[in-house]
Amino acid sequence: MLGIFLDTETNGLNTKKHKVVEIAYKIIDVKTGSLIESFDTIIYHPFEEWKKSDPLSLKVNGFSWNDIKGGMPPEKAAEEIKASFARCGVERGKAVFICQNPSFDRAFFNQLIDADAQELLNWPYHWLDLASMFWMKRLSTAPPFPWETGVSKNKIAAAYNLPTEATPHKAMNGVDHLLLCYKAVVGFPEEKTT
Repeated sequence: MLGIFLDTETNGLNTKKHKVVEIAYKIIDVKTGSLIESFDTIIYHPFEEWKKSDPLSLKVNGFSWNDIKGGMPPEKAAEEIKASFARCGVERGKAVFICQNPSFDRAFFNQLIDADAQELLNWPYHWLDLASMFWMKRLSTAPPFPWETGVSKNKIAAAYNLPTEATPHKAMNGVDHLLLCYKAVVGFPEEKTT
């Protein structure tokens, strides 16, 4: 089974108004923790779209127009993602998406490759979230319970004495931090340690 550990950065929170400005993922064998493939790119959007940016979102991720104007066109990013998933054998029943906030990431991912295209490609429609995994793990162990610790990725990291995500937020940093937290919460059952 493959896990597509995915993160996006955007220029705001409203999918009807804002755009994905960076996407990154790592495709991981969830049994062994082995990296299969990774992808990371900044996405270009015209200045007319960029002007709609939410300043608070840009404060979190640090993106500027200079970053975006040199990015990859969305259509090219979509083609590269499709090719990557095909190379790795990403398909329904053999892979799942894993994110910190899948409802957010999936909505912005759909801007690049819409749900109908994903369906035609037989891609997974399960988008799993780290917070639910952490919630269940904490309910089955001793306190503190998840409502006492919080369920943001940085709060989950703190519960396991892990570092917080680097700032400003960048998509691949988010993926790496997600993997670090996932390993602490869930683990990879056949991971080889040296």
